[in-house]
Amino acid sequence: MKGLRIAMWSGPRNISTAMMRAWENRRDTAVIDEPFYAYYLLNTATNHPGRDEVLASQSTDWRAVASMLAGPIPGGKTIWYQKHMTQHILPDMPLDWLDGLVNCFLIRAPREVVVSFTAIRPDAAIWELGFEQQLRIFEHVCRQNAGVPPIVDAADILKDPAGMLHALCTRLDVPFSERMLHWPAGKRASDGVWAKYWYQAVERSTGFDTYKPRKPELSAFQKRLVEQCQPLYERLWTQRILPAA
Repeated sequence: MKGLRIAMWSGPRNISTAMMRAWENRRDTAVIDEPFYAYYLLNTATNHPGRDEVLASQSTDWRAVASMLAGPIPGGKTIWYQKHMTQHILPDMPLDWLDGLVNCFLIRAPREVVVSFTAIRPDAAIWELGFEQQLRIFEHVCRQNAGVPPIVDAADILKDPAGMLHALCTRLDVPFSERMLHWPAGKRASDGVWAKYWYQAVERSTGFDTYKPRKPELSAFQKRLVEQCQPLYERLWTQRILPAA
């Protein structure tokens, strides 16, 4: 199939929706929002807001979804940016379907993820944070590509959106567009039906926020989560893309 299909793999409480906005604002790019969300909800005990709406809005057959993602790019575009959550890929799901996509990874420091996520789910389990699944996907892609796929860190992007997006586009062999830096505020037809529960801040945005590090005191439980996730994060962080000097 012609065209570029970018699968961007992120855990929760990252800048994944802002990244989707950046790519959708390009004239050559279609986007899709978390296509495995319904599959994930159906096959786990996770009770998210709007669960029934999500289940009704998407296929719960992962094979059908994977086939669709490798198929024609919507709207006659030449790029298809696919926003994925790593925790949606369950342990018994094969990964060979990824080989038809260009896989990229959006990472964020565990401390910042844990602080944000546990504000919503105070008793969160490590598997909900997606770090283990992200490393599993990353290692599969490395084996298949015989090389390291593009990795971008949220903090680097917020500190230098133009430099980081230019570097990512260079790795993907597509021209950088200034349109990726700013977008109109508001809702999108491409957003999942769950947007009304999660996307309020993004809907108000017109570009990437300024980076503001979080340094609150952590509870013992939060510290344990961070300690468990940190080595997984660092495996990718040491190989991330940085802006050209």
